[in-house]
Amino acid sequence: MLSIPHMIVVFVIVLVVFGPQKLPELARGLGKLMAEFRKASTDFKSAFEEEMRDLERQAREVERRKAEAASAAVTAAAETQPATLATPSGVETEAGSGALAESGATEGSVPAETGGEGPVVAPVAEGNVAREAETHVLDAAQADGNGSLAAETQELQAKAQKADT
Repeated sequence: MLSIPHMIVVFVIVLVVFGPQKLPELARGLGKLMAEFRKASTDFKSAFEEEMRDLERQAREVERRKAEAASAAVTAAAETQPATLATPSGVETEAGSGALAESGATEGSVPAETGGEGPVVAPVAEGNVAREAETHVLDAAQADGNGSLAAETQELQAKAQKADT
């Protein structure tokens, strides 16, 4: 910045160069120039701040969509149950071929050539087997460290423990 003695020297030089009649016109022009400069800088600053707000809003939107997708994946994993080889309740099954059923043959006594259907598969309790989708969600939640996903995984674990009992 210029000190007071420097400003006096500049004012005297301008007065000598331009004369007393031109000095008010020059001051008016300088004032208008400074006003336009302030307006342009204010406009630039507000445009910059608006763009920053838009970028922040878009970032929040992306984070919200990721959270929705993760919660939808957790919900879909919780609703999807693996297929079991057990027969649904209330459905009658055939006893096998008539000759074998009448003779009281057991699985071990049926030779392979007679058309035995293979080994009998016993149903497994669903709570004892970890679902693949749940393990992926749990791994992703642990890797992310996201608090909302951690809460959802805790809910899934609680549901799985209730199903075991």
